[in-house]
Amino acid sequence: MESKVQLVVVVLLLGFLVCSLCQEDDSEYPITAVYIVTLKQAPSSLNYDQQLETKHKHGASGRLSRLNTPRNASRHHSRPGSYIARVHDSLLKRVLKGEKYLKLYSYHYLINGFSVLVTPQQADKLSRRREVANVVLDFSVRTATTHTPQFLGLPQGAWVQEGGYTTAGEGIVIGFIDTGIDPTHLSFADDVSEHSYPVPAHFSGICEVTRDFPSGSCNRKLVGARHFAASAITRGIFNSSQDYASPFDGDGHGTHTASVAAGNHGIPVVVAGHNFGNASGMAPRAHIAIYKALYKSFGGFAADVVAAIDQAAQDGVDIISLSITPNRRPPGIATFFNPIDMALLSAVKAGIFVVQAAGNTGPSPKSMSSFSPWIFTVGAASHDRVYANSIFLGNNLTIPGVGLASGTGENMMYTLISAVHALNNNTTIANDMYVGECQDSSSFNKDLVQGNLLICSYSIRFVLGLSTIKRTLQTAKNLSAVGVVFYMDPFVIGFQLNPTPMEMPGIIIPSPDDSKILLQYYNSSLERDRVTKKIIRYGAVACISGGLKANFSNSAPKVMYYSARGPDPEDNSFDDADIMKPNLVAPGNSVWAAWSSHGTDSVEFQGENFAMMSGTSMAAPHVAGLSALIKQKFPNFSPSAIASALSTTASLSDKYGGPIMAQRAYANPDQNQSPATPFDMGSGFVNATASLDPGLIFDSGYNDYMSFLCGINGSSSVVLNYTGQNCWAYNSTINGADLNLPSITISKLNQSITVQRTVINIGGNESYNVGWSAPYGVYIKVAPTHFYIASGEKQVINVFVNATMNSTVASFGRIGLFGNHGHVINIPMSVINKVSYNSTTS
Repeated sequence: MESKVQLVVVVLLLGFLVCSLCQEDDSEYPITAVYIVTLKQAPSSLNYDQQLETKHKHGASGRLSRLNTPRNASRHHSRPGSYIARVHDSLLKRVLKGEKYLKLYSYHYLINGFSVLVTPQQADKLSRRREVANVVLDFSVRTATTHTPQFLGLPQGAWVQEGGYTTAGEGIVIGFIDTGIDPTHLSFADDVSEHSYPVPAHFSGICEVTRDFPSGSCNRKLVGARHFAASAITRGIFNSSQDYASPFDGDGHGTHTASVAAGNHGIPVVVAGHNFGNASGMAPRAHIAIYKALYKSFGGFAADVVAAIDQAAQDGVDIISLSITPNRRPPGIATFFNPIDMALLSAVKAGIFVVQAAGNTGPSPKSMSSFSPWIFTVGAASHDRVYANSIFLGNNLTIPGVGLASGTGENMMYTLISAVHALNNNTTIANDMYVGECQDSSSFNKDLVQGNLLICSYSIRFVLGLSTIKRTLQTAKNLSAVGVVFYMDPFVIGFQLNPTPMEMPGIIIPSPDDSKILLQYYNSSLERDRVTKKIIRYGAVACISGGLKANFSNSAPKVMYYSARGPDPEDNSFDDADIMKPNLVAPGNSVWAAWSSHGTDSVEFQGENFAMMSGTSMAAPHVAGLSALIKQKFPNFSPSAIASALSTTASLSDKYGGPIMAQRAYANPDQNQSPATPFDMGSGFVNATASLDPGLIFDSGYNDYMSFLCGINGSSSVVLNYTGQNCWAYNSTINGADLNLPSITISKLNQSITVQRTVINIGGNESYNVGWSAPYGVYIKVAPTHFYIASGEKQVINVFVNATMNSTVASFGRIGLFGNHGHVINIPMSVINKVSYNSTTS
């Protein structure tokens, strides 16, 4: 355990060292930056794996395979972290003797290296040492449910298979690299069930103790919590009062994502005094370990994230959930070669399943922010619950809107009054151009507003947090208004708004066109004095229906406009990788989940215990929780086997049997949508119950990924730098299309190619028929067209692909394996550039 005093001393020491480093003398201020340095010697986990392999080669009983590996075997050994840290210190002293520097972290479990604050000249000195493999400049990263368990069929499906929600996910530890957690939330209590709830024996993490995170914050549910901020502190941007130098969540994002995946079952969701049902995580009995590396005021940095990943793997987590993405596409010969992805490759080698948000940079093509084939990338889709609100006008028109608020009551119409027509004598629009946003009650005449519906403007300032709905509601209360009606500022392009909690009747009209209808009716109903032109009567009336009751009739799922899209960019020159991204989509829009008591990420939910949020950040933990259910049922599944189970069983249709749609525009997204492709939704929408009985599995492992990386032109030295391994050790290299993934993506089809896939039967003996639909402009033939496969056996499937036209437009197809016991394996296929003949010889 780290004491509060120790943490304070560390923070003060870091601040002192940074100041001394930045002021060598009174006249010079050397430019410094954080660099991540990787050494050629293998990390401790790799050394142990090699010892394990040697032991088995020399007659130890049993046999290890990727699909059937003893759980966390590679993590049950003594940790030489202190020795490796001393080696790092010794190297720095030898290379930078007498010079000032600051080592932030020693990485030793997944990678052998360290992060250090130095000048570019010092970084160059380090890079020229023979022990040093790689020196990379640190970079920044960013953050990208009451009903979703029902929408995913958990109560009657997956949870039943695991013995009910009281045991779903038990024994599995999910590590969250995010903004921390609020340990006081009921979603993370360990006394909500009478069943015994031991901490998994394979987990060895600790719980930091600070003033913000006191002793007792961790329990049998929240089994570990740490924070990583050294890189941020060295930059002088860490605000301890806002960001908390502890695992405590001052943002809200981390508390939200943790509860989506593994929050307790049956926790009442009460927001703004309204009850919205009970919440549950996807795996309500899974255990949570927190590795805080992101912060409200600045996001995060790769050096801190890599330290968090390294620690999570050493602690023994089973799953890592990252609702974060890089702020820019990684430079270099391929996007896969960056410190975070390469650390995650080592985590996958250690048997950890890694889930990452796709990013909120959609809907344009190649907007993907999660790149590597060993990472399971999740996009965001809607679910069928919608909170609809509406306002009924005195001219018999009804305008739809949003707002988690009560109505004004039936059979009662109230006078509408615009904020700009209710100013007191001391306020004018000239004095306050934003007065129409109703942020200060002192600007208004209470006698005019009292008992009426107050009309206020909703502008981009609300999105930026400069104005808040809470302040508007407080203004309305102070003026004794019946309720509030927000119209959309005409300069704001139409976009989707999350329903916002309101403690009084209210509605937000998100459509600029509908807002014009409201204002036209209001203005046409005003009566003015013919001489003075002053308003003598406010004639417009209306009532608000209320938006507290959920509607479940919506067509869903659909891919949200903000969800990042494929194809997967291989490098900064926008070449496409032969990897399908995203892997699939999951609920990510309007998701209720736990909120930190001091969370500031959403102003409208400050002080609440739950919040409704949207983004791929919400989709990824859905899959992290569902993967815990798979890991619980199949404890010896490799990470790629879990990925295969999720992918091949994904749904291809919405709740009404139609195709899953994808929104194509930020403005008016529901009017701009078309059927989703694999570059929108990957394999489809996650199917929780089917993933627990996948039938066949596509398996791959570390050596396959290494062969893939070595197959990238000019990658040998980069692979050596990151992994300490030579590409010549791998007898053959492969491209992305040859990886044994549950999808086929070909970025450049030059006439024809044959790709191969191998499946393993984890179910009973079964016969399969094979069917397919070819992408446009492509001929394909699959062999065999039917096969029998016994339990535990393998089957090789060959796919011949031939271009029938020249085209640079991506086209999509699908291969299906249909078992006679009901298993259906879905393999999406994408072909981008197609060349049907060689123009130089034709």
